[in-house]
This record gives sequence, C-alpha cells and structure tokens, in this order.
Amino acid sequence: MHWPQPHEQPSAHPTRLCSNALAAASRTAFCTPHTIVRRERNMDSCTSLLISFALCAFVFGRGAVGGGKEGLSYGFYKTTCPKVEQIVKEQVYKTYYIHGNSAISFHRNVFHDCSVEGCDASLMLESTADFRSEKESERNFGMRNFKYLNDIKDVLENECPGVVSCADLVVLSGRDGVAILGGPHFEVKTGRRDTRVRTTDKDADAYLLPHDAGVDAFLDTMAKLGINAPQAIALIGSHTVGRVHCVHLVSRLYPTVDPTLNASYAEYLKMRCPSPNPDPTALEYSRNDRGTPMIFDNNYYKNVIELKGLLRLDNALFLDPRTKPYVMRMAQDRDYFNEQFIAGMAILTEHNVLTGSEGEIRKNCQWVN
Repeated sequence: MHWPQPHEQPSAHPTRLCSNALAAASRTAFCTPHTIVRRERNMDSCTSLLISFALCAFVFGRGAVGGGKEGLSYGFYKTTCPKVEQIVKEQVYKTYYIHGNSAISFHRNVFHDCSVEGCDASLMLESTADFRSEKESERNFGMRNFKYLNDIKDVLENECPGVVSCADLVVLSGRDGVAILGGPHFEVKTGRRDTRVRTTDKDADAYLLPHDAGVDAFLDTMAKLGINAPQAIALIGSHTVGRVHCVHLVSRLYPTVDPTLNASYAEYLKMRCPSPNPDPTALEYSRNDRGTPMIFDNNYYKNVIELKGLLRLDNALFLDPRTKPYVMRMAQDRDYFNEQFIAGMAILTEHNVLTGSEGEIRKNCQWVN
C-alpha cells in the first residue's frame, strides 16, 4: 500500500488556476465555505488552495458516485426533520457553556462508537441485569457525559418524533464538538440507523486499542477501518484536547520513568499522579496539552516532538520513522492536519453503518425499542 508522503505536493500552477479551483469548489453543492477547512492564517499559496479544493472534490466525489455506505447522504433529513443539524448544534453549544468538557466527550463518542462494529450507537446502550454494555469496557474507562446526548435526543424527539437516529446524533454532536473547540467544521452524511444488537464490554475490548498500544497495533487497527497513515495520525491528533486519568499514566512513571518520556515533563506528571496506585474514582489526571487544553489545534504534534505525549503511542509516533514525517508536517502545518483529519473522519463515520430498513430509530438512546 502506498501512503501519501507528507512532502508530496501538487505541482505549481498559475494563480489564476487556483482562483478558478476555489470558485469551482464554492459552486459545488456539497462544498460549502465550511467544507473548505476554516483557515487560521491567510492563504498565500496556490498549493494550499488546491489542497482545499482537492478535499472538497474528494467529499463531493464520494456522494456523487455512491462512495461510502449506500443509504447515507448529505441532507438526509431535509424533508423529514429539516432543523436537525441546527438543533444539534444549538444544543451542543448550550451544553458546552454549561460544561466545557462535554464538547470533548461528544467527539470522543464518535471514535468509541464507530470503532466497535460500526457507527450504530451501540455505545449508548445501558447495561442490564444480564448484559454488560460497551460502557463497562476497560477500554471505555473515562467515557462520560452520555446524559447530554440523551438530552439532545429528547429535543429531537419533540421536534421530529421517531425520525433522527442516535447513531446520527453521535456523529453530528461529535462534529460540532470539534468546531466549538476551534477545530474545522465539515459536512457529514446522515441516514444511519441504530443497532438492535447489544454489543458487550467484551466486544469493545476486542475492537478498541488499549491505552498502552504501540504504533503497529494502531496503524493495523486504522487500516482495518480503511484509514491510511496520515489520516490516522491526524485523528489521533484529537489528543490535543481532553485529559488522561492517572490510571493510564502511572505505568510510564513507576517504578522507573519511561525513557521515551521527556524527563522534566515526567517530574510534572509525577506531581499530577503522585501514587503508583491511583484511585480510579478520584479526579486525578493530566491534560493532554498544558498550553491550549481546550483548543482543537495542532499543539499535540508539537508536544510529542518534545516527547511530552501522555500515552506511549503519542511519543512513539514521533520516534517511528514510518510516522515521524507526518507528525513533523502536522506540527508545522495546521491546514494539513485539518485536511487529513476531515478525510479520516469521513471514512470513520461511514464505517459499517446500518441504513434503510436495517436496525431501528430508537426513541431513547439508552435502550432498544
């Protein structure tokens, strides 16, 4: 498999051609100004312009030729629940201003739901007396704020009873969570349906990576989802926000410090996690990024270059020659990070979804109908 290298760029073109490309993108039905990645600095490069257009063409092409899962489409609810995306966005923003960490939780839900047998809201199901849900998995340790998704579902049910799936709600709220944290806004297809199958904590254990996974396991897992190396490394850049509980940090600190961890940073982490046996119920953690902990930017890559990644995988991505070039490029080029992130999210959120008459539309995300 050939992975596009971070130094591979389109050949130079006249400025007029760049302008024409952007104009064409803006006229394309699915390439709204939001789809072209929101820029953090002025664009003075024809190459950057063409990359943005190429991304739009990629997204448009998937819809135009039937790429991705049949049954998904942009604006799926335009006649049955036309305000769905507006409602989800408003509720995500409302929740964020009450509980800022909720935006991170919304985004994290996408990975933990879609990675286990597809984007089908299986993550949202509650345990019963004879069934341990995915939420009980060790790999889902620290997952929280599900109540806010249930609150949004209630609003949607009042607006459009029995129409919008919990699976689509997970994806839409995750997308909006990224945007409110300062990350890129992008279009996603909808039309997913909810599973009736109660996947268990053991299923989640089988699909989700452990906290101490290495580069090989990470790339292999992403490849099984159809996600290539630069897209995978962009998706792991979500670690630029959020936090890690000491339960998943102490193995790098005690009894000896992991040699791949920045020594001075290790001392800071020992202050955050003073015991080799932390209480999993205690509020003991370290932020992924001390500089901009609540901004979805490319600081994650700058941190791992300094060997200040919290998980083993973080620093390993910089130390591994297969992935280091992407880490370096994304640390230097936020636009490139955003573009690869959006491409990866497009693939992840369409993974093994239920559509048409498959599954159901739950009335309550916690329970099958």
